[in-house]
Amino acid sequence: QVQLVESGGGSVQAGGSLRLSCRASGLTDISYCLAWFRQAPGKEREGVATIHTGGTSTLYADSLKGRFTISQDNAKNTLYLQMNDLKPEDTAMYYCAAVSTYGLACSLKYGYQYWGQGTQVTVSS
Repeated sequence: QVQLVESGGGSVQAGGSLRLSCRASGLTDISYCLAWFRQAPGKEREGVATIHTGGTSTLYADSLKGRFTISQDNAKNTLYLQMNDLKPEDTAMYYCAAVSTYGLACSLKYGYQYWGQGTQVTVSS
């Protein structure tokens, strides 16, 4: 059974940084796309970034390039999202997600199979 558990959310002032973590367990297929999504109140869920478990291939939402960095530590089965220069519009619930894949690259448009419970990020101005 796949489990994804996020942590690291919190409240921060604009311009600050946070690092989110997602501890994964039960990932038994050969490879996965791991991703971060976010959803602000009253808005649709949007993809933030994704990374392939087999290597370093990453993909970011265009609007977030340069401020957010996705990474993974396979030894710890943990996915990270480093968020810098945070803005009030980054306020949202952030979710970790996973989908098994046979491909070598990932997309935020895949139908992600597994989801964490989310961690709240609040950025004040």
